[in-house]
Amino acid sequence: MLGVNSLLALWSIAALTGGALGQTDCPATGTSIIAHSGDPVGKEQLYNDINMYVTGNTSSDIGVLYLTDVFGIQLAENKLLADSFGRAGYLTVAPDMFNGTPAPGDINGTPTFNTTKFLAEHSPEATDPIIATAIDFMRTELGVSKIVATGYCFGGRYAFRVLAEGKGVIAGFAAHPSLLEDGEISAITGPASIAAADGDDMTPAERRSAIEALLLETGQPYSLALYGGTKHGFGVRANITDPKQKFGKEEAFFQAIRWFNAWA
Repeated sequence: MLGVNSLLALWSIAALTGGALGQTDCPATGTSIIAHSGDPVGKEQLYNDINMYVTGNTSSDIGVLYLTDVFGIQLAENKLLADSFGRAGYLTVAPDMFNGTPAPGDINGTPTFNTTKFLAEHSPEATDPIIATAIDFMRTELGVSKIVATGYCFGGRYAFRVLAEGKGVIAGFAAHPSLLEDGEISAITGPASIAAADGDDMTPAERRSAIEALLLETGQPYSLALYGGTKHGFGVRANITDPKQKFGKEEAFFQAIRWFNAWA
């Protein structure tokens, strides 16, 4: 039986072959496409006063819109995960949704940080236009013809919002989405997938069941995977020294890739 490292090696750098990874692809190298550490390989680009982190396969006609947690593109783990989507063969863009002032990395250890004020300042009224600018950037400047969205925590809610009619995204994935409202689920017009943590206090079992019921009612293709031994934030900020969290983060990434390969 193949070990975990051997299995991960099968998900090698698809950009070398010019396309997104699929079930029939052969590995090009023994290097995993997921980066948990190291230096980001993308670049930042300003468009209409919004900073964009751009990475991945520039010849791809499918773009991944990467919507971050409250720690923004300033968090190294967000850039590294965006790079991982890039190595999977997708052109990937992560907009700075907080205009250079994301939540502090040690959010619970910063007594001066006011979560309520932060979320009020970054409401849908403030955030939706930033994401719309990113979508316009991907289409007009990068030449992407199809856009899928991946979102984490704060960004997970917006991965659903951009799946509404006329928003420009054709499929979405969200890991442990926070603040997600029923109406935002019901409004989707494309396939949606969720990676959930069994230890997520923000989305307990009752809420997960309600979300599943709402997804079923949409009539759209959907999936919801539950990862044991994980907590809110595992999709980006997992403790990779914990085998359960490391597996959860990596498997959630593959879940997103398989979802996009199927529906984009």
